[in-house]
Amino acid sequence: MADLKARIEALWERRDDLDPGDADVDHTVTEAITALDEGTERVAEVRDGDVVVHQWLKQAILLYFRRSQMATIELGPFEYADKIPLKSDYAAHGVRVVPGASARFGSFLDRGVVMMPSYVNIGARVGANTMVDTWATVGSCAQIGANTHLSGGVGIGGVLEPPNAAPVVVGDDCLIGSRCIVAEGAHVGDGVVLGAGCVLTGSIPVIDAATGEELGRGKVPSWCVAVAGTRAREFPGGTFGLPCVLVVKRLEAGERHDKSALNQVLRDHGAAT
Repeated sequence: MADLKARIEALWERRDDLDPGDADVDHTVTEAITALDEGTERVAEVRDGDVVVHQWLKQAILLYFRRSQMATIELGPFEYADKIPLKSDYAAHGVRVVPGASARFGSFLDRGVVMMPSYVNIGARVGANTMVDTWATVGSCAQIGANTHLSGGVGIGGVLEPPNAAPVVVGDDCLIGSRCIVAEGAHVGDGVVLGAGCVLTGSIPVIDAATGEELGRGKVPSWCVAVAGTRAREFPGGTFGLPCVLVVKRLEAGERHDKSALNQVLRDHGAAT
């Protein structure tokens, strides 16, 4: 892939001067998007706890958007008008997709993924045996781990530009509660239970409820239960509560999520999945 990476980077440097009809350029860009679609390449990955972005693949996606033309896409009784085709051949790849769900070409769905009526955007990666539940969205370039459940209405934000910006990463074995929003390059570690309605962005503080210690911003540590919270802040107009995420329980690494036990933990803190 080193040669493909070099070719994409060279095209990106002269992106404003590319000939719209150059078939070689189109072939190179499509080769990179196909690698994303088939899962042989990925936009980002976690190494030693840090998110590493493969910027050239984001550049390929942006070039793909630039060069693709609007077209009518017909699918049974449905019709779409877009630049990017939809994925296909789900059964052959071991993926279950319920009517009303769609995923764009250039996203990767590993074996065992289930998509209820939901959406996965280009550049995103969804790990094996993960459930994307009803009306959940996985934004461009987001990286979702294996054996994870994105509950109903979850919004995983997309981060496409600038190309070096880290996308949202959700680890393996997670449960992301209903109507959570995870955006702006936020990072959820492995084995996390995120209670319903949490908002986690790159600037939201994550606080240990037992000690009051701020653990960082935009990153929930692995193997814990976290819920939405507020912290008081003084303003000229009064005292107001600003959002935060509270870590209310630590889990043993590799501990499987017992639904009834988790529900009790969340109820004890006024939250739910």
